[in-house]
Amino acid sequence: MDIARPSNLKQKRITRVVYIAVVAIVVTAVTFGLSRLQPAAPTVEAATLWPDTVKRGPMVRQVRGLGTLVPEDIRWIPATTQGRVERIILRPGTSVEVGSVILELSNPQLEQELLDAELKVLSAEASLANLRVQVQNDLLNQRASGANIAADYHKAKMQAEMNEALAKDQLVADLVVRQSRVDAEQLAIRNEIALEQLASRAEASRAQLAVQQSSVDQARAVLQLKRRQQDELRVRAGLGGMLQLVPVEVGQQVAPGTNLARVANPGRLKAEIKIAETQAKDIQIGQKAEIDTRNGVVAGRVARIDPSVQNGTRTVDVSLEEELPRGAVPDLSVDGTIELERLNDVLFMGRPAFGQEQSVVSLFKVDDNDTTSASRVQVKLGRSSVNTVEVLDGLKVGDRVILSDMSAWDAFDRVSLR
Repeated sequence: MDIARPSNLKQKRITRVVYIAVVAIVVTAVTFGLSRLQPAAPTVEAATLWPDTVKRGPMVRQVRGLGTLVPEDIRWIPATTQGRVERIILRPGTSVEVGSVILELSNPQLEQELLDAELKVLSAEASLANLRVQVQNDLLNQRASGANIAADYHKAKMQAEMNEALAKDQLVADLVVRQSRVDAEQLAIRNEIALEQLASRAEASRAQLAVQQSSVDQARAVLQLKRRQQDELRVRAGLGGMLQLVPVEVGQQVAPGTNLARVANPGRLKAEIKIAETQAKDIQIGQKAEIDTRNGVVAGRVARIDPSVQNGTRTVDVSLEEELPRGAVPDLSVDGTIELERLNDVLFMGRPAFGQEQSVVSLFKVDDNDTTSASRVQVKLGRSSVNTVEVLDGLKVGDRVILSDMSAWDAFDRVSLR
């Protein structure tokens, strides 16, 4: 029977402890090494990305917005009197001339007022004619009375002259001569008064006729107004162009001032472009613009900038300098691009999916030595345009950057491209 030696057992225990210690050290070292390693870079499909290369050169700053074509000449046709819509003759989309009748109204009260105005004119004219006859008769009577006084005056004057001649031969007494002189002088005064009365009567007659004539003129003006209102019941275009809107229906009662129709000149159109308020701060009147009608591009210039902001946009009016392509009609949707300025020598690239001008953004730049990977870099942006943006810091000419939305990889500083 064999008996184990104590020395061998002790040696085996020491060897086992050593092995365990070595294994523990190795495991600890491996764990520490693995903890120091960076996570593996995620793989991104290169075909789904939008890359661009940083360039240096001229850059055109532009802003873009959607809008519509609107006529420059628009006329709303209001109702001048109260009435009821009897008939709509023309419908929207019809070409009209200045005198084209669009619809007809009726107003029985206006017809009665027109008849009353006609009768008042006839009455005023008859009163004027009657007054003219009366005045003429009064003047004739005044002239006849004045003529009698003048005849008596001349007779008395002749009698006084004859008595003076006879008195020289002592054929007439001095008392008779003096009496004839007094009679002649009295009739001379009466003759002067008669002439003044005739002139005054003539002046009064003219004043009476003028008063009555003003009544006639007033009645005629009322009649003319009623006739014009009657004629305006046939609503006319008043402007050559296209009938755009007739916002009333047959049988509808309309009050004075109600808009009955809208006519526009389709030959003169402008573009109203909606520009985001953050991009409209650099727009100035007179800047060049291009309007894309989707059937051609038309050059224009900024004519007006709406000072107010509505729904986050400002309206910019662009006057068109070229003939519009066929099919361009009012209310047509268009794209407008306005040129703000031209930068001669700047570092620029395509505009990233996320990133405003004068800000710092995080982008992935394709590595120079390994085109299959991209690293995150901080880029300072400057002035921006529709599709490009100025680079102030963080990139250089020739760098390739990814402009696509990379928010899904915000937790990684590197990505692999395949």
